[in-house]
Amino acid sequence: MQIVVVGSVALDTIETPWGSREDCLGGSAFYFAIGASYFAPVQLVAVAGTDYPKTARATLAERNVDLIGLEFADGETFRWGGRYHEDMNQRDTLFTHLNVFEHFHPKLPDNYCNADIVFLANIHPSLQLEVLEQVQGPQLVAMDTMNLWIDVAREDLERVISKVDLLFLNDQEAMQLTGRRMLLTAVQQLHEMGPKWVVVKKGEHGAILFGPDKQRFAVPAVLLHRVFDPTGAGDTFAGGFLGYLAKQGSLAPEHLREAMVYGTVLASFVTEQFSVDHLVGLKTEDIEARREELRDLTRWGKV
Repeated sequence: MQIVVVGSVALDTIETPWGSREDCLGGSAFYFAIGASYFAPVQLVAVAGTDYPKTARATLAERNVDLIGLEFADGETFRWGGRYHEDMNQRDTLFTHLNVFEHFHPKLPDNYCNADIVFLANIHPSLQLEVLEQVQGPQLVAMDTMNLWIDVAREDLERVISKVDLLFLNDQEAMQLTGRRMLLTAVQQLHEMGPKWVVVKKGEHGAILFGPDKQRFAVPAVLLHRVFDPTGAGDTFAGGFLGYLAKQGSLAPEHLREAMVYGTVLASFVTEQFSVDHLVGLKTEDIEARREELRDLTRWGKV
């Protein structure tokens, strides 16, 4: 299956209790593409400035990410800065400079418009709607969002949600969007808004897949000695999830469950170093070994 991702590429400045770094390679589309590339070819649509480093393009190209849809505009690349606390669930945004991303309107190359799987990464809902006007008959449309769009662009956000098959969001966003404090009730309302499948991310506590006819599947996070930098973990999770589905060429429930596992595994690797430093050098045996760790962690009954 062919995957198209539309989102951002960025240069991030990150501070964590373990260190800091400027101009890390980042952005929602960047993390997603690297994660998904371990399973299937990815076509990326985003905008970068003239300062976007050649190393970033090389990193994507080495993972066989198609960059025909990566637009270059005069000016600087989108930049974001964040500081994480000892509790990695707590983060302060230090700055957000949209730069060339401020005027971005996604334009899909002709051969991207027939993609089997479309991922609308975390960008303004109005831009996500522009993408949906360009794609033609995808088998699966998935999207991510954030609390900001719930606050400032709810009408457009609800329009997008009504048009997608699968929604990624975290538990707090699910409750904020629906006004429901119990997760199961919130997810039921999200289903009524349109998506057949909802994946609720719970950070260090894993993720839960909700589907039709009370289909549910929970996966814990991989146990790690240290989370170094959680930036991009959610986008990498989505990349591993959808990349695995593309490899299987199937949206069967058993493949959706396995996709949850691979998404969780890929996300665990990205948190262990800055940016994608640890993610880009993985081998198949690294991924499978960690999958087995997760399987052993969750196995119960007779062994």
